[in-house]
Amino acid sequence: METGIVLLNFGEPATPDRETVLEYLTRIFFDNADLEAADSEEAARERSRELAERRLPSIMEEYEEIGGSPLQDQAVAQADALAERLDSRGHDVTVRHAMQFTEPLIPEVAADLAADGVDEIVALPIYPLCGPSTTVSSIDALESAIDELDGYDPEFASVTGWHRVPAYNRLRADGIAAYAEETGVDLHDPDTAFVFSAHGTPTKYLEAGSRYDEYVEEHAATMARLLDLEDYHIGYQNHANRGIEWTDPETEDVVEELGDEADRVVVEPMSFMHEQSETLAELDVDLAEDAADVGLDLYRVPVPHDDPRFADLLADLLEPFCAGFDPAYYQLRQCECRAEPGTYCLNAGVRPETR
Repeated sequence: METGIVLLNFGEPATPDRETVLEYLTRIFFDNADLEAADSEEAARERSRELAERRLPSIMEEYEEIGGSPLQDQAVAQADALAERLDSRGHDVTVRHAMQFTEPLIPEVAADLAADGVDEIVALPIYPLCGPSTTVSSIDALESAIDELDGYDPEFASVTGWHRVPAYNRLRADGIAAYAEETGVDLHDPDTAFVFSAHGTPTKYLEAGSRYDEYVEEHAATMARLLDLEDYHIGYQNHANRGIEWTDPETEDVVEELGDEADRVVVEPMSFMHEQSETLAELDVDLAEDAADVGLDLYRVPVPHDDPRFADLLADLLEPFCAGFDPAYYQLRQCECRAEPGTYCLNAGVRPETR
């Protein structure tokens, strides 16, 4: 059996080209069109384009400021590293990466796998914390793309929530500690505040049953214990464009309120596994300015996208599928966020204990 592994990512434009960015934004808004009522698919597409054109000027500024997103190159490197790890373990598999909203798009990769005769596909989104518009949506998009290919019916499996993997928590905690040592910041100094910044999500998804906010709180509490942090804060990076409610508090509000309590703030972009506009522009530029306005020095922890342990972590998650043994042996169970057969995670049946 020919096995194909697909690492799923959000995607971002590698260059600040206006038409590329506009198409990227349009795809995002259309993918989340169900957040608003629409009379038809055509109306939803028109609304998506309208929202994209409204958002375009500000996001173009971000991409021009950072020179385009490095996400694509980092995703390629992660896929290559995973392929090497699996090969070294004796697994003869094809490893590809696919993007939700930029090239290589998910349907294109599905067609390539079909042409290569891959008859078993395992999807693994590179989102540490399982969310409906990222993790679940990307897997749905891949399975739908496969279903639309005439005469192609491979076995399909996927892994959703994986932030509970011990190696991931250690990798992340070590990265924070190493950055603090490198910059000379004492995480336990009472004049140092610590903020976990997570990508936000519309509260409509939470009301519909998503446990994303619980995963954020659980992971933050675990990191705090590993780093012996007695106090920390959680903020969300929201992109409110439709007049709907998003998660709160927003990261910038959290940081601004810390101006009277600390001299410096350390920010960890906890829900990201790539450097991208949300880290390089929203945090390094915009949030740094917000912090300076209230007298705070901002220190932003780098995303550990190139930590060599990450490839081993992914290989461990995928090994049951590559070697052909029961995923339950590695504590992978039927996912509750995506209740489709063959969807596994480490969160099923577990209610997180938060601080």
